[in-house]
Amino acid sequence: MFEPTFLEFFKSLAKNNNREWFNEHKAEYLQSVVEPLTHFIEVMAPRLSRISRHFIADPRRNGGSMFRIYRDVRFSKDKIPYKLHAACQFRHKLGKDVHAPGFYVHFSPDEVIIGGGIWLPPSSELIKIRDTIVENPHEWNKIKTSKSIKKLCGRISGDGLKRPPKGYDPEHQHIEDLKRKSFLVMRHENPEMIFDPHFIDEVEATFKVATPLISYICYAQEIPF
Repeated sequence: MFEPTFLEFFKSLAKNNNREWFNEHKAEYLQSVVEPLTHFIEVMAPRLSRISRHFIADPRRNGGSMFRIYRDVRFSKDKIPYKLHAACQFRHKLGKDVHAPGFYVHFSPDEVIIGGGIWLPPSSELIKIRDTIVENPHEWNKIKTSKSIKKLCGRISGDGLKRPPKGYDPEHQHIEDLKRKSFLVMRHENPEMIFDPHFIDEVEATFKVATPLISYICYAQEIPF
């Protein structure tokens, strides 16, 4: 599915991150990156449906599971125009953007990242998750102490507040999680992993490990898993 040219393209882009070079190598980008990534999403579709029929593997190049390579530089001091990685998110069918619950795969010359969760949800949805942790601390503890998560992903991660959020007990047993603004389980591996013939099996297995967290998030947001 993936060839060495997939990662080599991003290595070259890192040295030539400008519109002139990219336009000259657009055909290479489409052949080496977009085509195998489209195929990857297509192959993941039936495997994802076995985990949950509410998450979508959409192979469309625009508006689907694949992230665009173009950076949004409007509010950034860093004006380089292109991302140095490829990525896709298999988000919940009720989700409208990257802040929805979903499964995620990130490809770069430095590492491949596989996992899932929810990244910077809106305040109203974040409060629902925090309240669910307060109301169901035992179930949350089962997820965060999962042997499968610890083995593949280490722990639940995600940027958080420095201080407890207003309205929550600072002595709560899960206060560090209540401070989070994102809830993620991510597996970090050598980028060469994508060339392994069993890579797709590893992605599916990792998604299954992330499933209890995503299911909990869906329950908190009152959407089906």
